Amino acid sequence: MELEGLLELKFWEMLLRTTTAFIILLILARIMGKKQISQLTFFHYVTGITIGSIAAEISVNSETHFYNGSISLIWWALLTVFVNFLTIKSKNLRKLLDDQPTILILKGKISEQGMKKARFTLNDLNMMLREQGIFTVTDVNYAILETNGELSVLKKASQEPATRKDVNAPSPEPKYLPTEIISDGKLMKENLTELHLTEEWVYLQLKKKGIGNVEQVFYAEILGDGTLHVDERTGQ
Repeated sequence: MELEGLLELKFWEMLLRTTTAFIILLILARIMGKKQISQLTFFHYVTGITIGSIAAEISVNSETHFYNGSISLIWWALLTVFVNFLTIKSKNLRKLLDDQPTILILKGKISEQGMKKARFTLNDLNMMLREQGIFTVTDVNYAILETNGELSVLKKASQEPATRKDVNAPSPEPKYLPTEIISDGKLMKENLTELHLTEEWVYLQLKKKGIGNVEQVFYAEILGDGTLHVDERTGQ
């Protein structure tokens, strides 16, 4: 009878621990935001697995002190939120943790440097292209491996469905790959260099739009036709 009572006590303890861990996990998931799902970089992948492992340990392992386990779970989640905050504020830290998108196809030509950096084989690239309904590299103008492992593809203008090719209209290739030029009031000098553009050109384009200072701009990108799209800061 004592053994039976002990087992029953263990059973209710497990239910209580599991329910409490579940509620804590729900609250923490809400606090950490949607990035855990929508932008699953390697850092967030590891974080998600670890948080899930801690919650499972709390639920099923009676030898794990419930209070210590809960504190560990909450602290890990808070560290994740803190690091996310730092990556928003620091471009360098964002590069360190999430890396950067890698160009695998540049103007219709496979980038050997990009493939080596991403540790991609031609089979990997072709497989990801086929998943998007593209069966030949010659149809692709740009292919970019995003930090979450997804492949973003910009087809050649002549291969866009039921548009210019079908009506025999001119199909000029984009002058530029749409690229971030200003982020949170700061010039992306590396991107300007890659596009062979100067800071003076950016200032001139902003001046034409009645913007006198880069810090007034929250986000700006150069479009395929060479024009500059600008989102000003609110409240400026």
